[in-house]
Amino acid sequence: MKDLFGKALLDHQNGNRTEDIITSTSISEEDILPLSYLFRPYSEMPELEQEALKLSKGSVLDVGAGAGNHSLHLQNKGLKIKAIDSSKGAIEVCKLRGIQKAELKPLLKETETFDTILLLMNGTGIFQTIKETPIYLNHLKNLLNPNGQILIDSSDIKYMYEDEDGGLWHDANSNYYGELDYFLSYKGEKEEAMKWLYLDFDTLSIACTSVGLQCEKVIDGVHFDYLAKLYV
Repeated sequence: MKDLFGKALLDHQNGNRTEDIITSTSISEEDILPLSYLFRPYSEMPELEQEALKLSKGSVLDVGAGAGNHSLHLQNKGLKIKAIDSSKGAIEVCKLRGIQKAELKPLLKETETFDTILLLMNGTGIFQTIKETPIYLNHLKNLLNPNGQILIDSSDIKYMYEDEDGGLWHDANSNYYGELDYFLSYKGEKEEAMKWLYLDFDTLSIACTSVGLQCEKVIDGVHFDYLAKLYV
């Protein structure tokens, strides 16, 4: 991976922003992802993210921390935070912004335990596929302290397959409709495609049950999205 995401975050952090990130998926056209959005303060976060931060307690693991918005907010509130990301540039930005504990690390390599684990901005995306989802959920379960919680958000993107008559054009014999290829480009360079997963709440609940996790919906968002709380 070229870590174009990390390069873009570093450019914005260092005052070198001249372009925004361009994203697309296997079922959607190119769209602009403003770098400023990736540095948004609490007041500009969607309600789902604000609610997750309100519910956070104790020691917190911020998975896929990005520029560290969630970690920074919670650290400023006095919580013990650890931010992890697979992007080297993102972790550099987290450190530059003052996050005291930020590590370049994929989720499956994490070994510490926590009271709260955050996976936000479509947190199920990190699972990549339906098949791998139980592997990630079981690992997350093992990272929880007693009475710990996992706060995760996602979206039911079935609406993206609806035609004008309300019918679905997705092939029922193909992969789960939330499994997408995600593409990112920045300053004329293209990143390697990566797998990205959107999970509807019922499918997430079934996956949680398979690994011994309870799954409770906390709140619905404004556009087919939701925040869930997972616990033992």
